[in-house]
Amino acid sequence: MSFGIALSGLNAAQTDLNVTANNIANSATNGFKQSRSEFAELFAVSPQGVSRNQFGNGVKVAAVSQQFTQGNINTTNNSLDLAMSGQGFFVLSDAGATAYTRAGAFQVDNAGYVVNSQSQRLQVYPPSTNGTFNTSTTGDLRLVTSESPPQATSNVETVFNLPANSTPPTTTPFDPADPNSYNEARSVTIYDSLGAAHTASLYWTKTANQNEWSMNVYVDGNAVGGAQTLQYSNTGVLTSPVNGQIALPAYDAAAGLATGAAPIQLTFDVGRSTQYGDSFGMTSSTQDGFTTGRLIGIDIDSTGVVQARFTNGRSTSLGQVVVANFSNPQGMQQLGNTNWSETNASGQPLYGQAGGSGYGLIQSGALEASNVDITAQLVNMITAQRNFQANAQMIQTADQVTQTIINIR
Repeated sequence: MSFGIALSGLNAAQTDLNVTANNIANSATNGFKQSRSEFAELFAVSPQGVSRNQFGNGVKVAAVSQQFTQGNINTTNNSLDLAMSGQGFFVLSDAGATAYTRAGAFQVDNAGYVVNSQSQRLQVYPPSTNGTFNTSTTGDLRLVTSESPPQATSNVETVFNLPANSTPPTTTPFDPADPNSYNEARSVTIYDSLGAAHTASLYWTKTANQNEWSMNVYVDGNAVGGAQTLQYSNTGVLTSPVNGQIALPAYDAAAGLATGAAPIQLTFDVGRSTQYGDSFGMTSSTQDGFTTGRLIGIDIDSTGVVQARFTNGRSTSLGQVVVANFSNPQGMQQLGNTNWSETNASGQPLYGQAGGSGYGLIQSGALEASNVDITAQLVNMITAQRNFQANAQMIQTADQVTQTIINIR
């Protein structure tokens, strides 16, 4: 009997050493979670229960359980490296099969999909047309490779001050080629529907009427509409047009647009213009158009929202990283490559968004390190070694006792 009991102790100690060795071997594996050997005593149980003087039948390995404590987060230079701070797992699609991981070292494959080293695709909630995300379905994260489409300018807001002491020009009529026929001039850049840039020139001319100016707009040297009248109060505030909006006729092919784009319909907002002092100044000029843009970078915020940045200053949402949680993470099945799958013991995955209730935050440009404590593992290795030696000594002692009995004559 003592041989079997000691042998069970040897097997348990060997299992403990194997678990410790695996933990130490993966101490530098990103997203790895250390395991712990859990043991239980053995008794020979009869239908009537355990005898009061039963001494036991040894030990067994009850479980090798994983410890899902947080690992250290180390920063990297790759924006696609993702670290989970708190509860949750990244969701991966492996040719249709679903896997879960804490290892967030991702890259882009030749088709533009975000994958890990096993070509498993990172799952996201796809963007909706209203600016949110469709959390009822998941899909592969794919980085756009096409250019960001342009947008034609439709509204231009200019903030300027016209000098109150100006006098009408000596040369008439207005001629953009003759600086003596107007008082002030500035230009802004606008865009057509094909993304081509155009120069819109603004000319201000003081009229003979008090507190009155005329404004002419030329695009690429072509007049767009006639002179627009601006009137100010005796305190320098714009009074006409009342709403500050100047809608111009369409700038089309007939007016000089030669790019083949759709006609440009411009509206100038001059409501914040003033007539003060003795000097001219344009303090602000904004317009809502932009040219074609190329992809220059990817940003991922703490809630997992993936944004593509383009050279035209625009950004596009590509999706929101799906985060999965489980009622019992220790019940998950290990798949290798720092992946897990759901089991009946773990319960079904609960999908959500980073930062939500019960879900951790995502850090871009970082990786979660292994949660293995080398010092603790070395101490556990010594303990397991002592257990192994003690059980081996027990076998040797039992052998000596047996040999003594055999030698009785």
